Amino acid sequence: MTDHAGPRTASTDAPSPATQPPDTDVSQPWEDDNQAWWDWYVSLAENEDTPGELQQLDPLPDLDLPDDEAVARELRAPYELTQADRDYFAANGYIKLKGVMSPGVTLRLRYELVRILAETFETQLDGGAENRFLSAEMVWLDNPLIREYVLSPRIARICAELLNVDGVRLYHDNVLSKEPGCGRTPWHYDDHHFPLDTHDVVTAWAPAQAIPMAMGPLAFAKPIDVYKLVEAVQFDKSNTSYDRKVAEVFRDNNVAVDDSPFELGEVSFHHNLSFHTAKGNHTTRSRVILANTYYADGARVVDSPTMVSGDWQKFMPGVGPGEVAASELNPVCWPVDGRARGGPRRR
Repeated sequence: MTDHAGPRTASTDAPSPATQPPDTDVSQPWEDDNQAWWDWYVSLAENEDTPGELQQLDPLPDLDLPDDEAVARELRAPYELTQADRDYFAANGYIKLKGVMSPGVTLRLRYELVRILAETFETQLDGGAENRFLSAEMVWLDNPLIREYVLSPRIARICAELLNVDGVRLYHDNVLSKEPGCGRTPWHYDDHHFPLDTHDVVTAWAPAQAIPMAMGPLAFAKPIDVYKLVEAVQFDKSNTSYDRKVAEVFRDNNVAVDDSPFELGEVSFHHNLSFHTAKGNHTTRSRVILANTYYADGARVVDSPTMVSGDWQKFMPGVGPGEVAASELNPVCWPVDGRARGGPRRR
C-alpha cells in the first residue's frame, strides 16, 4: 500500500484538512477493518474493459507436496542475488525473481491460503466469491506453516540486500485473492499506505500459482522515479480520477510498463516508490497472493498517519506516531535472531 502522489504526513505540501475538499481530505484515520479498506480501494480503479466469458485454465500441476519441515528448510536457505539484480532494483524500483520458491512449496502455499480464505469468508474460492478482492492479514500469528513463509530468512535477506540495509522488520503479511471477474487494482505506489518515515520499504509479492496475462499479473512502471511525473495529481478518495489521471500521464510520457506473466515460483519485490497496478482477473481461478512487507530496522512511524494507511495500529500495536516502529508484531526477519524465528503469538 503508499506519499508523493497522495498525502501521507503533516509535513507534505498538501493543503491543510480545513482547506481540502472533502473528497481529497485523507487526514482522518481509517475506521473500519482491512477488508473494508480493500473494498474501498479497488473501487478507485477505472474498469473500461468488461470481461466476456471467463477463461478456463489448465489444471494446477499434480505434484508431491513438501511437508512442513521441507518447506521450512527451503525458506531458510539463501537465495543468491547478483549485482545485476541489485542494480536493476535500484534503477527500476522492482524486480521479478524466478525460482524464489520451488513449484511444490508454491502450491503448498496456495492450498493453505485457499483453505484460510474459504474459512474466513465462508465461501469457496475459484468462483464462489466472484468479483471480490478478498484480504486477510496477520495470519502468521496463528498458522505455523504460513509463519515460515512470512518470517522466511530467504525472502527477508533478499529484501535487505535489495534495499542495501543491514536488517529488516516485518510490517505485516497480507493474503490477497483477486477473485474471478474482479476488476483492476488502481495505479498507486505504496508510500501512500505505509505510515513509515523511510523509503527503505519493500514488498515481497509471492503468487501462489502461475499468473498468466488473463489473470492480471502485477504490472510495474519504470524507472523508479516515474512517481515524480504524477506528484501533482491529487488523490481523490471517492472516484477513479486519480487512477485515470496517472494512466494518462504515463501514456503521454511513454512510460515503460512491465506487465509480464509470473511463472510458478516467481516472486516480485517492489520498493515503496514503485508505481504499480494490475488488470482484472478474467479467469475462473482465484489469483491468490501472499504479500509481505518489510522495512529497515530502526524506522519510525510518521507524525501524522492518514486513512490511506488503513488499520496500521493493528500491525504495530503500542507504537504511536513519531515512535520507532518496533512492536512485538514487527520482528527482525533478517538477520536471523531468536525473536524472528519464535515471534509472538496472538493474545
